[in-house]
Amino acid sequence: MASVGVISSAFHFHPCAHILSRGMNNMGCRSLHVATRCAAKEYYDVVVVGGGAGGITMSARMKRKLGAGKVAVIDPSEKHYYQPMWTLVGGGAKQLANSERSMASVIPSGVKWIKSEVKGFDPDKNSIRIGDDKEISYKYLIIALGLKLQYEKIKGLPEGFNYPKIGSNYSVKTVEKTWKALQDFKKGNAIFTFPNTPVKCAGAPQKIMYLSEEYLRKTGKRKDAHIIFNTSLGAIFGVKKYADALLEIIKERNIELNFKHNLIEVRADKNEAVFENLDKPGETKVLEYEMLHVTPPMGPPDVLINSAVADAGGWVDVNKETLQHKKYPNVFGIGDCTNLPTSKTAAAIAAQSAVLDKTISLVMSNKNSSAKYDGYTSCPLVTGYSKVILAEFDYNAQPLETFPIDQSKERRSMYYMKADMMPFLYWNLLLK
Repeated sequence: MASVGVISSAFHFHPCAHILSRGMNNMGCRSLHVATRCAAKEYYDVVVVGGGAGGITMSARMKRKLGAGKVAVIDPSEKHYYQPMWTLVGGGAKQLANSERSMASVIPSGVKWIKSEVKGFDPDKNSIRIGDDKEISYKYLIIALGLKLQYEKIKGLPEGFNYPKIGSNYSVKTVEKTWKALQDFKKGNAIFTFPNTPVKCAGAPQKIMYLSEEYLRKTGKRKDAHIIFNTSLGAIFGVKKYADALLEIIKERNIELNFKHNLIEVRADKNEAVFENLDKPGETKVLEYEMLHVTPPMGPPDVLINSAVADAGGWVDVNKETLQHKKYPNVFGIGDCTNLPTSKTAAAIAAQSAVLDKTISLVMSNKNSSAKYDGYTSCPLVTGYSKVILAEFDYNAQPLETFPIDQSKERRSMYYMKADMMPFLYWNLLLK
């Protein structure tokens, strides 16, 4: 759920040259009789699976490379969301409607939108199965399916969201409930969670906590609030420079921080949250809440699990430098659905798209790829209604910063970049 690097990636990558030629249709329809049979199996030079940030960005790049009619995007959704904004929606600083566009409006002109779910992959035959058992075949495949929210892995959810006092900034259905719970807060525990799985934008679970703390201070309720951050991790953030700064803020604002505490159950009718202690198997703790923000467990989309394109964990198995599939040279992955060992953010996608563009160009012209993705990602850590720490780093969890300033300090300028400049760049630059 983060969003820098749309500009930053320009500092790390250069646009690639246009390729010389596109490949021949490899389906071999030679006679009229065979051609009619082949027509039932739609064919595109490039098929992009997924209409999120990575999918739309790559479809725009591929269409520019190959021309109209040769690229297709498969996605069943009517809406496309700029999810990095949801932290601010949950904190009451932005409206949900500002994060939304119709899918039809973001798909590049000249790119075919196949409004369906993907049901299966057959990379040995260069084809995909979609709804109604229809097949789509391709010369090149880009998988950009994102990840799956797994609220159901917490006992009592998602049905617990029918009760007040509980929200989650990770879903369009529950983000406004976060803001409602914050406004309705009277006195007691405000609890914020981080699950025991990979997540998109690892900073988001604590961003809403800092906003909530400031809101309670501004409304005179802070003295009656006990703020708790229960994380399944053993550190507040994966990069030491930013972790140190965040720990100072947590101390200053008198927030209780518990490591290795994982949410396993919500008893919404009683306003109770149950946590397991990952360091002491079998030990659980029940906490009453006046407000609860849930970051759900997350995992790969169902269609990827046990598929030919996934690793043992269900993530698309790609080379971490080129984003090319390890087994199928005409298959590529981008964004949250891949097994790239970096944070799953929109900023990472911005950086990855430049490298993937270059990789595919070279593969199309039978050259080895020299482009290398260094794991660049970015997380604007919102620490208040006008403050952000801009974390930018690489695969080795080393800072990879854009600006000649100490980015571990809270800055008003970075807040405006996050809140106003980034959404503009997302809709008008990255997706196009």
